[in-house]
Amino acid sequence: MLKKILPENIYNILNNYVNFDSINEIRLRANKPIVLSIKGKRIFLGEKGVTSNLNEAIKISKIAIEDIIFRASECSIYSVNEQIKKGFIVMDGGIRLGLGGDLIQEGNIVKTMTNFNSINLRIPHEIKNCSLEVFDYLMADNFVYNTLIIAPPGAGKTTLLRDFICQLSERNYAFNVLVLDERGELDIGKINSLGNFTDKISFAKKSIGFENGIRSLSPNLIVTDELGTKEDVDSIIYAVNCGVNVMASIHCENIDSLFKKPFIDKLLNDKCFNRYVLLSMKNGPGTIEAIYNENFSRLK
Repeated sequence: MLKKILPENIYNILNNYVNFDSINEIRLRANKPIVLSIKGKRIFLGEKGVTSNLNEAIKISKIAIEDIIFRASECSIYSVNEQIKKGFIVMDGGIRLGLGGDLIQEGNIVKTMTNFNSINLRIPHEIKNCSLEVFDYLMADNFVYNTLIIAPPGAGKTTLLRDFICQLSERNYAFNVLVLDERGELDIGKINSLGNFTDKISFAKKSIGFENGIRSLSPNLIVTDELGTKEDVDSIIYAVNCGVNVMASIHCENIDSLFKKPFIDKLLNDKCFNRYVLLSMKNGPGTIEAIYNENFSRLK
């Protein structure tokens, strides 16, 4: 898939000298060095692979960045404009291009983005069994606890959620699981990557996905990524009040910063979540720092 969009010289260097399975992000900034994120560490890309020497780093032009975006849109920027308005383009396999450029607005409404000058190319990975360390803590006799995964960007939230869904299927927990994949990152397109009992709604706002999904698909568990607004929180409360269990994630450095988020207090005060899993980059993405119950008593 990357071969389809990257300039030939850059793809060949990555293919010949760098293990694609180890790359989490490729940062492309107009007329600046290409930066790779490998297992949580950032390093330049040079003609012979990775390098810590800035003088050996390859730079990419603004024209090349615009060409990558054009290819990712399958030669039709208009066809992906709804995604562009949200700041990204998602390709098959869950690869996401976060976009930097000039936002065009009318009042408070974003119309599009132009003058692209940077790309954060995020590459998802399927890390088999990465959720096993937390799995039993998140399960009761016949249901999954309402769970919030807490971690900074790039620390493995989405990867853990994806594997947890798969583990449910492999253990034959025949829960109806609804994946609300707002950014198209949870489903990486591999066979059975989301298990045998999963329905999916992609690219919908959480408020719409929760309401429509509960009404039409009768899920036992809803899994969604990256809570970010009060509207998202209201959707969680709606689901819990409907008797549907929820597993979600949120960008946060630690528990203290979680309590400082202005929109999250009702979820915490009402104890909507029974389990909190804190991830970090301490030993690479997916490092499990702690598991807490609804009272933030440490379980692990």
